[in-house]
Amino acid sequence: MKTHEPYAKQNPRFFEGNIKKITKDNRSFREVLYTGPHSQLVVMSIPPGEEIGEEVHTKTDQLLVIVDGKGEAILDGKRQAADEHNVIFVTAGTSHNVRNTGKKDLKLFTVYAPPAHAAGTIHKTREEAMHEEEEAA
Repeated sequence: MKTHEPYAKQNPRFFEGNIKKITKDNRSFREVLYTGPHSQLVVMSIPPGEEIGEEVHTKTDQLLVIVDGKGEAILDGKRQAADEHNVIFVTAGTSHNVRNTGKKDLKLFTVYAPPAHAAGTIHKTREEAMHEEEEAA
């Protein structure tokens, strides 16, 4: 895992970047851009045919915004298309997953409240993320 947080030293009340461009340019499975005391901004890139992986955050709400690509959201077993401009709100305790159903990388950003990952976390691949989570358990 590499870490950095390129927006950590900016004004904490205003994000100094074009989130759509940053999200589209991101090549990592997960990259934490900014971590505050009660929330966190993360960009993700999911290759065709891959997924985030089913998970449940017991004490964290998550808002996912699809910026580019075609996907599918699965919330508590219910499936729905999740394409560009769609927003998925996952309340704490909800089983959820996002799959890429398109032919290019699915690009999204997500806000966790409270933060779910260490500040500055970068996971280049889903496998790297899963390996780190297994080691932490």
